[in-house]
Amino acid sequence: MAAAFVINAAQQGAVPALIPLIVCADDFGLETGVDQAIIALAQLGRISATGCLVQAPHFEQSSQALKGLPIDLGLHLNLTEPLGQTGLCLPLGQLLWRTYSGLIARQAIAEQIESQLDLFEKYVGQVPDFIDGHLHVHQFPVVRELLLQAVARRYTDNLPWLRDTRAAPMSTQLPRMQRLKARLIGALGASSLMRLAKQAGIQSNQGFAGAYDFDRPHPAYQTMLNAWLEQATSQMLLMVHPATHASPTLAFGADRIEEYRVLRGDVFAAQLQQQSLQITRLSTLLAHRGHKT
Repeated sequence: MAAAFVINAAQQGAVPALIPLIVCADDFGLETGVDQAIIALAQLGRISATGCLVQAPHFEQSSQALKGLPIDLGLHLNLTEPLGQTGLCLPLGQLLWRTYSGLIARQAIAEQIESQLDLFEKYVGQVPDFIDGHLHVHQFPVVRELLLQAVARRYTDNLPWLRDTRAAPMSTQLPRMQRLKARLIGALGASSLMRLAKQAGIQSNQGFAGAYDFDRPHPAYQTMLNAWLEQATSQMLLMVHPATHASPTLAFGADRIEEYRVLRGDVFAAQLQQQSLQITRLSTLLAHRGHKT
């Protein structure tokens, strides 16, 4: 279990300590069904953050719905998804090879980072509460160094937090290949990113869950969610990809719709209560703890 209730709490007037859980919905701006799901879940209090694909064709219009939502708003740095933008955009395999081999144009990466941060500030109307990466590109070599340089230069007085993709403890209820994938994601640069971030005074989540292989058969989303929540520890980030509906071209649309159905349901709310988990904005938590000004 994620937490235990205090013995005789009712008699002593004590209440169980709630464990802060960050639930972050990726891909805001990707298409209408994704945006609608994220807005609805934010209004229900079922997520505490969303990462924005600011290059998406209709992001300027859809971003207006983000204003006033009680969640962290972040940049979902994109270097792999063709969204009609100019500049560097590579398939994931090519990007991995070029960044790890050093055969990547640093200026092209830097320009993408600066451009996407500019677009975020322009359309969302604030500096990002956090930054992560589409397909976790923010942690790759070259990208992570240039990203941290940009963050330090632009946001000295209001540093965003960064996503740490190192896997949280995982239940053996999850398939072995799924557990392997979760560890592989973190192995692609999370430790190096977090070391550099710590040197720069930048905070992060503690533990990462929610990864599974869309391309292969996997347990029902409710089953996987149960397993992740049972192992949840303080400041763990649960990554989600909800959608109310999906166009024929949206990758993994059926899985996204199922995630939305589960996350908005009563079972999820009951699970949070049973595990003494509280969906929390990490920016607020860090500010209260004195890590952020």
